Amino acid sequence: MKLYGGMDLHSTNVVTQLIDEHDRVVYRNKQDCDLVDILQGLEPFQDSIEGLAVESTYNWYWLIDGLMEAGYRVHLVNTAAVQQYEGLKYTDDDTDAFWLAHLLRLGVLPTGTICPKESRAVRDLLRKRSQLVRQRTAHIVSIENLYARNTGTRMNSNAVKRLTQEQVQQHFADPNLALAVESNRVILMALSEQIEVLESAILAQAKLDPRYRYLLSISGIGQVLALTIMLETGAIERFRQVGNFASYCRCVGSEKLSNGKKKGRGNTKNGNKYLAWAFIEAANFAIRYNDRAKRFYQRKAAKCNRVVALKAVAHKLARASYFVMRDHVPFDDTKCFV
Repeated sequence: MKLYGGMDLHSTNVVTQLIDEHDRVVYRNKQDCDLVDILQGLEPFQDSIEGLAVESTYNWYWLIDGLMEAGYRVHLVNTAAVQQYEGLKYTDDDTDAFWLAHLLRLGVLPTGTICPKESRAVRDLLRKRSQLVRQRTAHIVSIENLYARNTGTRMNSNAVKRLTQEQVQQHFADPNLALAVESNRVILMALSEQIEVLESAILAQAKLDPRYRYLLSISGIGQVLALTIMLETGAIERFRQVGNFASYCRCVGSEKLSNGKKKGRGNTKNGNKYLAWAFIEAANFAIRYNDRAKRFYQRKAAKCNRVVALKAVAHKLARASYFVMRDHVPFDDTKCFV
């Protein structure tokens, strides 16, 4: 007898259901998030279980790893793409677990990629770095705004990063305003220090896979961004076409059209937000140091606005990265920015 499992995981408990080939429930259990108890409950059925579908939003590492180490075939459910129930007025954790098992049995369960455990910690360290970079940018922008609002002139980001306590006192005579800017500056310095610590730790233990070495040839992509793209992408072969990869990087617009008219928008957040951030970062560097990228950006900005133009550059870089990773060839800006 073949069995298919659905597991609805929450922060404090997990609901498990096993069904047979005729959708009959043969096992149902609601347990605390204790791996030993969960494995003990599944053990009598292990030889018959074809797969387990685990639905979770954030806390799945321990369960997925434990089940895989115990010999189960595990599927991480793509919660953004899973088909919703139709015709049901009442749903709960039991119906959720059953539905996952049912989709798994039918072979139509949308799944996400499970990053290998050995590279997951470094990937999450890169994610932590990107979080700190975004926070640092927020403090830089705050100081720039305070300066422009009170002096009528602009201070660029490089000047903000070099600010000292004495310079803050010179620029802002009002003690309350100076205190506000100084609080931003102190946190900014602390974030910069921690970003450097994380970068050193990442580069000391993570190496760019030879298959991804040509990412470094792409304008705007350095060692840290290349590692981010490599670890967040995984096997490039899982993307059938370049459009699939660009969509996963959130570099493609989401619109619903009918007869040439806009009828709504799709899920704009569907995809990998870390890859989206990485390619925006790369685009910012590319338009500074690559003449072709800069001209492309300027043409786009003249037609629409700077934000859309920057995203267009990020889209170009994402598409270029796909071919660089798939075909193992260096970047050619003459083909990218036309």
